[in-house]
Amino acid sequence: GLPKILDQKEVEALFQSIEARLAKPKPSPLDYRLSALVELLYGSGLRASELVVLPRTSIMRDRPFIILTGKGGKERLVPISDRARQSVGVWHAFVPKESRYLFPSRAAKAAGKGDIHISRIRLFQIIRELAAESGIDPAKVSPHVLRHAFATHLLAGGANLRALQAMLGHADIATTQIYTHVDSSKLVELVNQRHPLAKRTLSR
Repeated sequence: GLPKILDQKEVEALFQSIEARLAKPKPSPLDYRLSALVELLYGSGLRASELVVLPRTSIMRDRPFIILTGKGGKERLVPISDRARQSVGVWHAFVPKESRYLFPSRAAKAAGKGDIHISRIRLFQIIRELAAESGIDPAKVSPHVLRHAFATHLLAGGANLRALQAMLGHADIATTQIYTHVDSSKLVELVNQRHPLAKRTLSR
């Protein structure tokens, strides 16, 4: 089946919720964490499994990409937007120096389990809570759906399929081509509205 899709308005609503949190007089460190998580999911298309295990030092302010080891031990370069780097930079100040991970688990720390990253399940819950807060059906939103939105919106913006394949870390271009189908509704709309023949009515 085709991946679930969030349109740009819905993504905008998620970011507005985050911005509202950060505009409070004293945002919580968790608000900064949320901002960093969503910027990396939607801004770089990371998989949930890749995001939760990011080392604390993986994202540098002066380096616009990270090298990730994805499925099957394959390395790839992932571009990190200026926004995401800034967001991670702010969150970084709250991450304990002794933590190996950029997103350490607070629950594990409280239980004296030392250095454990947040779980994929926790990440999933955080994203669903944000969706509910943004007035979007939480069943529609997950870390994976944000990765899909990253891909679809980049393609809609004119990105090249091969470049997208490299960014997403798909071994096979056929996996990336799913996004061209998702976008085909846009194409139909374009043909109906913009094609020179769209202006002509069929007359017998």
